[in-house]
Amino acid sequence: MQFQAPPALGNQYEDDSVLRSYLRRSIPSDVLREIEPTLVEMGKLAGGELYQLQLADRLNEPTLTQWDAWGNRIDRIELTPLWRVAERIAAEHGIVATAYEQKHGRFSRMHQCALAYLFTPSTDIYSCPLAMTDGAARTLLGSGNRALIERAVPHLTSRDPKEFWTSGQWMTELTGGSDVGKSETIAKPDPDLTRNSKPGIQNWLLYGRKWFTSAATSQIALTLARPEGNPAGGRGLALFYLEMRDEQGRLRNISIDRLKDKLGTRKVPTAELTLYGTPAQLVLGTADGVRNIAPLLNITRLWNGISAVSLMRRSIALALDYSHNRSAFGTLLSEKPLHMDTLAWLQAETEAAFHLAFLVAELTGRAETGEIDEEQTLLLRLLTPLMKLTTGKQVVAVVSEALEAFGGAGYVEDTGLPMLLRDAQVLPIWEGTTNVLALDALRALGADDRAFTALKVSVTRCLASVHDQRLAEPARTVQAALTHAVSWLAEARKAGTPALEAGARRFSLTLGRATELALLCRHAQWSQENESDARATKAARRFGASGIDLLAAADSDL
Repeated sequence: MQFQAPPALGNQYEDDSVLRSYLRRSIPSDVLREIEPTLVEMGKLAGGELYQLQLADRLNEPTLTQWDAWGNRIDRIELTPLWRVAERIAAEHGIVATAYEQKHGRFSRMHQCALAYLFTPSTDIYSCPLAMTDGAARTLLGSGNRALIERAVPHLTSRDPKEFWTSGQWMTELTGGSDVGKSETIAKPDPDLTRNSKPGIQNWLLYGRKWFTSAATSQIALTLARPEGNPAGGRGLALFYLEMRDEQGRLRNISIDRLKDKLGTRKVPTAELTLYGTPAQLVLGTADGVRNIAPLLNITRLWNGISAVSLMRRSIALALDYSHNRSAFGTLLSEKPLHMDTLAWLQAETEAAFHLAFLVAELTGRAETGEIDEEQTLLLRLLTPLMKLTTGKQVVAVVSEALEAFGGAGYVEDTGLPMLLRDAQVLPIWEGTTNVLALDALRALGADDRAFTALKVSVTRCLASVHDQRLAEPARTVQAALTHAVSWLAEARKAGTPALEAGARRFSLTLGRATELALLCRHAQWSQENESDARATKAARRFGASGIDLLAAADSDL
């Protein structure tokens, strides 16, 4: 009797030619020599110890105990063994800290994202609390609030597991997710400003219900609430900092009502919370909370894209290994032209998404070190939502196809494979759905379209380095898509807001995919010249033929 061999993983850094080639092109050789041992070590963990623990932990989920044996309300959440290990490894390997230690300047953010890319798919989306922690650190540092910076940032960026804190991000309420201006959480000044307060920090008390709070075991949270008397809408909200538990480990006037029963990301302890006088401090001003939390959202959107490409890469790595061991109809799957053609398409989509996500990481690193000009700042503002929405759609399609490459095994839970698709599905939803981000991209264009001009200039620079004839057709595809996008935008604006909004998704995906193809062409040309490798060229040609311009006329009536 012949049994099917399960797919196996090796060192996930050493086996990832796309990541290694990108780093060779994008990071100075002396910097790469210094950081590469950390990537090799993370790759070893991701394909070895962490992956095996992930498989063993498959059936475990966080649990909520609301009452102790004697009737006391305790609201204690127990994490799974994988997540407890993941927290320690994340701290020790500096997956948040690397971006803030700034050992390599603007390249530190790229180093961090490479670590996160390797770590994420073996830890069941432990990237969620890390993303919010990273975003909280960036937001606090940008706020100028010295008391909160000194209190929290050393914990958020610590490599000591005993000192490391994670942060929640509490925005969603019963009124809905993206329309946070409807938030019903109220902030009242603490009548006794000395109670529970620290020197230089004024307490407020928060009252309300947070309907979707991920990583509810975090030590702190940044949250939106409306100071009493403030006007309705987003501008009337303020950004607050709170610590969930007191020195005795008791929740600070917070009840955990229940854990969410979700399609995926089931290791993430997402909870419904009620705040009944929870002490909190203003981060920056008594209004404009939505604007003030934007730095956190930009960082978590970057993490969303990095997570997307990491899950795409993992699904292909497993499917490719399986193809070399699974026999069907007399030969290995790896010898079946149709099967390998399918995997090659998935690889092309993944490589394209990879380069867009890491371009945003590059620009973020430049912004954090002040090495960014006005044009690049506008480009980052536009590319962040474009990258998030584009990679979010790609990851679901790629992982779904990768599971199909396993046949029935891809649908069987104890293989661990279905989890990849369930977890991928959160990525087009979390931190703004595709439609919400498409409208955000339109706002990023501005009235003068300077951001659009910055994007076109960036794409033109990418293509200027491309001269191999095999890349000529993909380059023309990019140019044609951008030309169409320019004309569509002009016509849609003439037609009015309904036409502009109706096509916003197709417009944004066209810009996202065209940018991906330009980046892939640039890297393919470099790889040919510096590595004598035509693999990326093949990926660019395949991706260019997969549908870049999505702006075909469509009737939005149902």
